[in-house]
Amino acid sequence: MDLSDRRAEYAKNSLNASDLAVTPFEQFEHWFTEAETCAIEEPNAFCLATCDLQGQPSTRIVLLKEFSTKGLVFYTNYESRKGIEFKNNPRVAANFLWLPLQRQVNIIGRIEQLSEADSLRYFASRPQSSQLGAWTSPQSQVIASREVLETRHEQMKQKFADGKIPLPNNWGGCRIVPDSFEFWQGRPSRLHDRFCYRQNSEGLWETTRLAP
Repeated sequence: MDLSDRRAEYAKNSLNASDLAVTPFEQFEHWFTEAETCAIEEPNAFCLATCDLQGQPSTRIVLLKEFSTKGLVFYTNYESRKGIEFKNNPRVAANFLWLPLQRQVNIIGRIEQLSEADSLRYFASRPQSSQLGAWTSPQSQVIASREVLETRHEQMKQKFADGKIPLPNNWGGCRIVPDSFEFWQGRPSRLHDRFCYRQNSEGLWETTRLAP
């Protein structure tokens, strides 16, 4: 399949130094709010990249569940591929792509695990079906068939039929603590606007423009 003739001109918006917020957290919140306003499906979906001890990267889409100056929070099975990889190598990268706005945000940082209390607080807010799903799936492990999942799901439903579903020991929250943010705005002729935030030695965020 030859896709070399596919073209899309990016001309919806621009990004100038004068447009940038003082901190990347404020800038991210501003862009995220605009993505929500545009009715983008799952604007909180992002691509998370991790790397194993052999240097092999892997990616997957996860959902942002909380954002603050502390970082970006998502939830996962700690025994999944990504869970094992960031346990051994906490360095990660994240990418948000909002095509209707012709924008993306790239974030580089490290993973830290949330407390059990914080994980439990979120887990308790999930629908029961999602709680059961966390108990059902041995995430990233090889299984023989879908029937294995469905059988295990029925077993979990019976196991917890008489009470609240507890937090699995291998499931919980993770926070990406950012080192840098890059805000990318598509522009005509592939001359895109790119600005990077990094902290200086005094802990203040500084911005630089990058060539597209």
